Amino acid sequence: MSQRRIADYAMIGDGETAALVGRDGAIEWLCFPRFDGEACLTALLGDHENGCWRMMPDGPITATDRRYRGESLILETDLTCDTGTIRIVDFMSERGDTPDVVRIVECIDGEVALKSELALRFDYGRVHPLVRQEDGARALAISGPDGVALDFDDPIEFADRRFCTHRRLKKGEKSRFVLSWYPSHEEAPCRVDPDEALRETEAFWAGWIGELDYEGGHRAIVVRSLITLKAMIHRRTGGIVAAPTASLPEELGGERNWDYRFCWLRDATLSLLALTRMGFGEEARAWIEWLRRAVGGDPIDVQPFYTVTGDHRTLEWEAPWLPGFEESTPVRFGNGAVEQLQLDIYGEVIDALYQAKQEGIADGETSDQLMRLLTARVEDLWEEPDAGIWESRGPLRHHTYSKVMCWVAFDRAACWFREDDPDLSAHYCDLADRVKALVMEKGWNAERGSFVGAFDRPELDAAVLRLPTVGFIDACDDKMIATVARIEAELCESGLVRRYDPEDTDDGLTCGEGAFVAVCCWLGDVLYLQGRKDDARAMLDRLCARSNDLGLLAEQLETGGDRQLGNFPQALSHLALIGLAARIDSARGLDRHTDGR
Repeated sequence: MSQRRIADYAMIGDGETAALVGRDGAIEWLCFPRFDGEACLTALLGDHENGCWRMMPDGPITATDRRYRGESLILETDLTCDTGTIRIVDFMSERGDTPDVVRIVECIDGEVALKSELALRFDYGRVHPLVRQEDGARALAISGPDGVALDFDDPIEFADRRFCTHRRLKKGEKSRFVLSWYPSHEEAPCRVDPDEALRETEAFWAGWIGELDYEGGHRAIVVRSLITLKAMIHRRTGGIVAAPTASLPEELGGERNWDYRFCWLRDATLSLLALTRMGFGEEARAWIEWLRRAVGGDPIDVQPFYTVTGDHRTLEWEAPWLPGFEESTPVRFGNGAVEQLQLDIYGEVIDALYQAKQEGIADGETSDQLMRLLTARVEDLWEEPDAGIWESRGPLRHHTYSKVMCWVAFDRAACWFREDDPDLSAHYCDLADRVKALVMEKGWNAERGSFVGAFDRPELDAAVLRLPTVGFIDACDDKMIATVARIEAELCESGLVRRYDPEDTDDGLTCGEGAFVAVCCWLGDVLYLQGRKDDARAMLDRLCARSNDLGLLAEQLETGGDRQLGNFPQALSHLALIGLAARIDSARGLDRHTDGR
């Protein structure tokens, strides 16, 4: 059996949850009713017995082709067999109170015997639902709090714990299916008209992307990344999940398998800048409102990430019944990094509030209060060691990037309070200068000729590539030029960049990982700022070439091969790609800007 590839999948979504569809037309990952809900289709991390919805010709597939329909998230998959070709149109409609998966199958050539096989397995692939046939065109499946209604055009039977249909389609004939979630204690939802839902979904995406204010040479890359990002924004709360998946491996067969279905504060400023500068003010406002709700109250309780609704509890646990993607174990749900001290998140949140004010989308009184609370908390914590941006499970250290983001916190606070509270502004200005002096003394390693990952340590960390774009140091400063050269020499392979060297860094784990897509973009940003514009363009071209055929990117890329690695698709990868493309097209990326101190 050939190995599965992460890049073989496509995403469909409705702004509340998402599904992953394989190149063969099978839906192998679906969580209801929201991104971090329990999966009822979990074959992605196991096999078909863990939940899968297969849609295929009843015979060998000889060719496949797929695409998104125009600038939308409507997926078209063409499957060819000896007798003809079917086209599967998959989408989730942004409508109603409950999520729906719509599948419309049309024979576009010849005559094809269509086979649909839906195996629902709740609780991440281990619970069989209670099933009943409601009428000739609807079946219901119940498991605890979850109810699922399956509506269909053709006769269906439930056998071997699967919903199965068989129909011979001639050219031009269609078969339609809708899978709808609902709370099991309530009545099942009204039936969805698949054709009407398709028209509405097409209109939604056409209207949304019509707001895009971008005509650069890399528009196609930016459009696909923005659509991908939009699908990961919870439409009710404004929270942006890091990825719609969990436990896709950063190394095949390795243990770096994490749940990314939560909203990381670290992504706050990049998300805000990407959305506002591309013309999507409504999403930016919703994101900043989510941010304020999530971290409101006592800033002592600020976490690295939250659920899409701002909940604090994301306990990490393992699912031993799942063999993992390509036998990569353990399979984890929830994420224990929520309990870590990660100092950089304070700088990200404070900078996001500041940039929101600069962009004209800040609530003055609420943001002012939150700014005071958060910055006071940074003042209490900034001299402490932390787990760092990469959420190390090894020893706590004084990470250079974390300290730089503490500088960002004080620098932005000094600008924020300059007019209304000049004494407080001066205080934070002094603190910013103090932090900067410490970073220049201890974050710079003269023997290595580079900024390093942690004070008094020799190991490199590509996170320091962000120092120029957050305003800490000029990209053309001799120290930054030397740092880039050192990173290119030691962390680059096949033109791609790793975060750090796992063999030299005690991060609490034993296996390796791939090149980090966002870090590759950060290097491209700095190269462009240093005048190496052709090298920056080459980096963008490499990343685009390594995206899948639909333009989607995971968290990481294999350096010694051609695989994508990690959770997929990943918001940070697409945010960083937007920033690099915008920089190359217009000489303006997603840099942070202040009104000066």
